[in-house]
Amino acid sequence: MKSATLDIDRLREAVRQLPNRGLAPSREAALAHLDEHGLPTLRDEDWKYTDLSPLVDISNRWLHAGGHQPTSADRPDIADAIPGSIDAIWFVIADGAVDATPIGHSEARGIQVSRLSDAPPQFAAGRPLADLNAALRQDGLRIRITERLDKPVGILLIDRAGANVGVTQSYIEIEVAPDASADLIEYHVSDGEQDHYANSVLTLNIGEAAEVRHVRIQNRAKRHVQTGRTSVVPGRNAALRMASYDLGGALIRNDIDIDLGQPGADVSFDGLYLAGDGQHIDNHTRVDHRVGPATSSQEYRGILNGKCRCVWNGKAIVHKGADGTDARQANHNLLLSEKAEIDAKPELEIYADDVKCSHGTTVGQLDEKALFYLRSRGLGKNHATRVLTHAFAADLVQRAPVTAVTGTITDLVESRLGELIEADFIADLLT
Repeated sequence: MKSATLDIDRLREAVRQLPNRGLAPSREAALAHLDEHGLPTLRDEDWKYTDLSPLVDISNRWLHAGGHQPTSADRPDIADAIPGSIDAIWFVIADGAVDATPIGHSEARGIQVSRLSDAPPQFAAGRPLADLNAALRQDGLRIRITERLDKPVGILLIDRAGANVGVTQSYIEIEVAPDASADLIEYHVSDGEQDHYANSVLTLNIGEAAEVRHVRIQNRAKRHVQTGRTSVVPGRNAALRMASYDLGGALIRNDIDIDLGQPGADVSFDGLYLAGDGQHIDNHTRVDHRVGPATSSQEYRGILNGKCRCVWNGKAIVHKGADGTDARQANHNLLLSEKAEIDAKPELEIYADDVKCSHGTTVGQLDEKALFYLRSRGLGKNHATRVLTHAFAADLVQRAPVTAVTGTITDLVESRLGELIEADFIADLLT
């Protein structure tokens, strides 16, 4: 069995090389906690389908090369192209370095922005990859939204794998004040030929009766690795609509934790993952219903082609006393190749009586009758396949909660589906 073991001595040296910025105490505490507990392995239940050896290998090679952070000169041109194509108030985290100045706005009404180093937090032990993030982060971005915003807030997380292997950490805190309303866009991209590992942490606190619509897009280079954790705490009568779209990356692991500790909270979150040869995309979600009434709903869909593997593990825990809970889970997968693999695991733990909970998952291939019908109407196999896969993904694309980014998501999904189907078409010609 493979082992995920970081070179802790070189990691310790890399931590000490970072600028202090008041973050040194939390870095050292995180490093000590990580040294004691290590990274998860395939023996851990939540990680039994996802081997972290690739990111450990990248991290160790980066540490052996000196653990240097990239400079701002490595910032890709796309850092300007994406904000220019989506009308939003944009902030950029490039190679882990925070730019707290909104692009194209001298001031943004209803938004307060600061850096983590302006008021360094005390270390709070978290999950292992969050500990790694705390140990190596250069700084973090804090955003407080105090009223109903007219424009979305966009955060572009961008990395370039330049001449050497790279590792970056990003950290974002977002607080939405009571009765406020906000659209959030979280956009992850990368480029470069070298291996790269990006590790992100986002915490979202939603005030009483506040409304948040959040879209996350991940379109990293196909050989790059990313892990990310999103932690959400909604207040009383708060509403969250969230959707994630995973298109790129070699190894992707997304963890979403939602803690429903106030009555009246209503959250829904969707996910669409498109995977081809050599990709591994893992989505782990957890919703803790601690009080009732409260509602959670999640639907994830995957389209897989070539030799790839995806994971969906959705867990909802209804704690004792959380009467009035409504928790729903759904996961649907379309496999276009015999080599594609999906591990789907819906989980419900219910310790209360007056609840309404459901879960289900499906795995299938293209409907041969529908494919035959389209081909009998003059469509080639490639075109017919594209029509059916588009229909499978379209619902989650159209439900994107931030309308300002719907066109971008549509274009990205169309392009990625075209790549997956074209690869299958070429493979057929070669066999």
